[in-house]
Amino acid sequence: MAQKIRKGDHVVVLTGRERGRKGEVIKVMPKDNRALVRGLNMVRRHQKQTAAQDGGIVSKEAAIDLSNLALEDPKDGAPTRVGFKTLDDGRKVRYAKRSGDLIDG
Repeated sequence: MAQKIRKGDHVVVLTGRERGRKGEVIKVMPKDNRALVRGLNMVRRHQKQTAAQDGGIVSKEAAIDLSNLALEDPKDGAPTRVGFKTLDDGRKVRYAKRSGDLIDG
């Protein structure tokens, strides 16, 4: 099945402590069914010093389950489900079921 949420998409968090917040997907892990969203679900981790990086306590994004994310409708910014349709030129594109707007291209 094609991916409904991809890198670069703008999503809305549906459940959890970040509910209602919006952000951009920076990484999708389809095997784990999870995604990283920029600036959301931040955790603090103890980092050991390496040659490339200083040690200390760093904040970084933790993964969120894809079932807790919904694509942001391009028309009004509300959460929407995603559908697929084939255009006349043969391309398969995603569209927002809420408004009917195309998401890619």
